[in-house]
Amino acid sequence: MPDNGPATITVIREAERPVVDFVGGATYRPIVGDDTGEGLPIRTGIQTSPPGYATRVHSHPYVETLTVISGRGEAWLDGEAEKVLLEPGVTVVLPANRPHVFRVVGDQPLVTLGIHTFGKRIVNYRDAQPA
Repeated sequence: MPDNGPATITVIREAERPVVDFVGGATYRPIVGDDTGEGLPIRTGIQTSPPGYATRVHSHPYVETLTVISGRGEAWLDGEAEKVLLEPGVTVVLPANRPHVFRVVGDQPLVTLGIHTFGKRIVNYRDAQPA
C-alpha cells in the first residue's frame, strides 16, 4: 500500500484549534481538518452538544464513527425505531449514505470524537437549511 501521508509526526493540540458554531448551540472543533490533514484520508473533530440539542437528519458519503467522551445521548438511523444509547466509552459506526440523527439526553453536554473516513468532511442535510 502506498504511503501518501506526512513523513513526520504531526502534532495537533485541541486547545489550539478553532471552534465552529453549529445551529442549535453545538460547537465543533476540527482536529485533523483541511488545514492540518492535507494528504490524509480522514477528518476528525470534537463536537460539544448542549442539553436539549439534536442534530438535523443528515448523512455522509463515507463511514462516520462517533466515540462518546462525556455526557449521554441517543443515536439512530432515520426511519428506524431502534435508538442506541450514547455514553462514555461507546463508539458507534454509522454507515455511508444512511441518514442519521443523534441527540443529547439529560442535563449535561454530550462530547463526541467524530472520525470521518474521507479526506474532507462532507455533510448532506435532508433539509436545505445552512449548517
